[in-house]
Amino acid sequence: MYQIDLKKPVHAHFIGIGGTSMSGLAEYLFDVGFRVSGSDSAHSKYTKHLESLGIEIFYPQKAENIQEGTDVVIFSAAIHPGNPEYDAAVEKGIPMLTRAELLGQLMAFYQHAINISGTHGKTTTTSMVTDIFLDAGLDPAIEIGGMLDDIGGNMRLSKKQDYFVAEACEYTNSFLSFHPTCAIILNVEADHLDFFKDLDDIRHSFRKFVELLPDGGNLIIGADIDNYEYFYEGLNVNVLTFGKAANADYRAENIVYDEFVRPAFDVIEKGVNIGRVQLGVPGEHNVMNALAAIAAARAYDIEMDVIKGALLRYHGTQRRFDIRGHVNGFTVMDDYAHHPQEVDAVLKTLVKYPHHKLWAIQQPHTYSRTKLLMDDFADVLSQADAVLVLDIFPARETDDLGCHATQLVEKLKERGSEVYYTPTFDDVEKFVIEHGEEGDIFITLGCGNANIVADRIVERYGTKES
Repeated sequence: MYQIDLKKPVHAHFIGIGGTSMSGLAEYLFDVGFRVSGSDSAHSKYTKHLESLGIEIFYPQKAENIQEGTDVVIFSAAIHPGNPEYDAAVEKGIPMLTRAELLGQLMAFYQHAINISGTHGKTTTTSMVTDIFLDAGLDPAIEIGGMLDDIGGNMRLSKKQDYFVAEACEYTNSFLSFHPTCAIILNVEADHLDFFKDLDDIRHSFRKFVELLPDGGNLIIGADIDNYEYFYEGLNVNVLTFGKAANADYRAENIVYDEFVRPAFDVIEKGVNIGRVQLGVPGEHNVMNALAAIAAARAYDIEMDVIKGALLRYHGTQRRFDIRGHVNGFTVMDDYAHHPQEVDAVLKTLVKYPHHKLWAIQQPHTYSRTKLLMDDFADVLSQADAVLVLDIFPARETDDLGCHATQLVEKLKERGSEVYYTPTFDDVEKFVIEHGEEGDIFITLGCGNANIVADRIVERYGTKES
C-alpha cells in the first residue's frame, strides 16, 4: 500500500473532494505543502472553500481530470470501478488510497489516537472530546464528520503530533484502516445493512476495531450494549465503561433539565461523585455522549474543572439539532438523524422543547435502510404532531427494492399520525409557508440534502439564526 510521507509532499488528487471528510483531508494535505487537486459532481460550500485556498477542482468527474504527474489518488466510499477517474487512475498505474486509509496513515504519526465510534452519536461526542482537549491545552489534531464552529470546519492541524481525535465510522469497515490507541464505542445497532449482513456481522466488525488497539490501549465502551464484554474478551486493553447500568464506571445521577431540555447531572466515577456538569446541548442522549467524552478526558488525566467548562461551552455541531432560523414566528431546524434511534432521540427532546406544534420533515435515506426499518421509522416519527415525508434519498443505491416513500406515509397513517407526502423541496417549501404558525417547530431529518430546503425557507422568507 502507498504510504503518505508528510515530510515529502507530492501531488494528491481527491475523487469526491466535496465530501465533509474528504474536503477536510484535502485541506490538511494542502496546508502541509502537498499539491492538491480534486473533482466532484457539483459545487458545494466545501468545494467553494477549497477553491478559495487555491485548490484546483474539476466538475464533473472525467478521465482527463487525472493529470500527468499525479502521485496518489484518494477516493471516497461512494467511488467505485466504473467511475471514469477511478478507472483512469488504475489504467495509469497511479497508487490509490481510500479516504479511510489516508486518515489512518495520518493518525499513525501521532502518539495518541482517540477514535470515537458507534452507530450514532459519533460527531457530537467527537466534538465534545475536541472542545475538552482544546481547553486542556493539548493542541489535538481533529477530524470530525461534521462542521464544528470551534475549529472553523471539520479538520484541525496540530504541530505537536501528540493527540489525534477522530470520528471512526464502521460503514464499509472504514475504521479498520485506523490506528487507535484509545477506542470509544458509543453503541452498536443494526444499520448500513446494504453492506453488513446482520447485527452479528456489525458486532464482529466492532470487535476487529478493538483488536487494533495496542497492548495497554484504552477502550471506552457503553455498558448498556448487549454483552459488551465480547468486544474485548482476551485482549490486553484498559476498559472503562459508561452508561445507565449500575456497574458502569461513569454514570449520571440527579439529572435535571432546563426549559430548553439542556441537562445537568452529577458525574459518578467508579462510585465517587466527582462534580456536577451542565451541558450546552439538549436531550437525554447527550448525557450518554457526554459521559463517554468525560471518560476519555479522565483517561488522559484532564481535570473536572476543564471538562465542565468545555461541555458548557459546547453548543453543537452543524446539522445536529441545528436551528437554521425563524420565519413568521416559527422555527426551522435541521438534524442529521437518519436511523430510528437517532430520530427518536431528536423528537423525544423536541417534544419537551417549547413549541406550539412540532412538524417532522423526514427525508428517508437509502432504499435498503428505509425498507428494513420502515416500522421503526413510523413508530418514532409518530411522536411528532405532524410529519412531512420527502421522497427517498437514494445516495449510493440504484435498486429501489420496491420501496417508496408513500409506504412510510401509509405506515404513519396506520398509527394515526397527521402525515403529508411532500415529495420535492418545492412541495415542502410551499407547505411550510402555508401552514406554519407562530411557535411551531419544523425540523428536517436525514443525512441526505434535506438541509437545503430548511436553509432555502429561511433565506427566502425569514431570518437566519445568529
